[in-house]
Amino acid sequence: MVELGLKLTLAYLIGSVIGSLVVGYFRGGIDIRTVGSGNAGGTNALRTQGKAFAFWVMVIDIGKGILAAAVIPDLEVPGVGFDPEIDRGLVLYGVAFAAIVGHVFPIWFGFRGGKGGATAAGLVLYLAPAVGIAVIGVWVLVVALTGFVGLATISGGLASVVVVGSTLLPAEPGLFAFAVCTAALLVYTHRGNIRRMSNGTEPRVSRPIVSRLLGGK
Repeated sequence: MVELGLKLTLAYLIGSVIGSLVVGYFRGGIDIRTVGSGNAGGTNALRTQGKAFAFWVMVIDIGKGILAAAVIPDLEVPGVGFDPEIDRGLVLYGVAFAAIVGHVFPIWFGFRGGKGGATAAGLVLYLAPAVGIAVIGVWVLVVALTGFVGLATISGGLASVVVVGSTLLPAEPGLFAFAVCTAALLVYTHRGNIRRMSNGTEPRVSRPIVSRLLGGK
């Protein structure tokens, strides 16, 4: 259990490196939590700071999750080694989820991070590329149809549960548990978006495709 605890902690700390705040530091001390929606994620970075800023934010937020999942599970901790009683799948998927938790509740930045969408998407693509492609397809479709990034992220998370559950069980119970936990966390972090969509105040990243085709707003 010591190995698992140390690796989960390390993954959490890596996940706590928030792309928007790192990029903002090198761009004159910009803290995007003080502008726009107040969220430290990629969407607010794009809306308030532009495409170049948001690009590097996404590189960091996606890359850190993949880095954690690719390196930490097979890392031999000095003096600890590998615990033969712990399932390697539990280590892998636990580390992956811990990186997302770190992004949402970063210790380095007062536990005020992003909503986890980019880090989660990168991890799903790394852990199960076919599932990741399906999730991205759902995300793009929902954005095109509604213009709501938050709804698209929630839909992508739920789609991962459906795809893994219908195609990879019972062979991949660890991946399914990861998908379920990640989807639940994404719903939680987007609860404000859900509230704003319900009362009609949620901003759209673009006009819905149906509206564009019909020439409406």
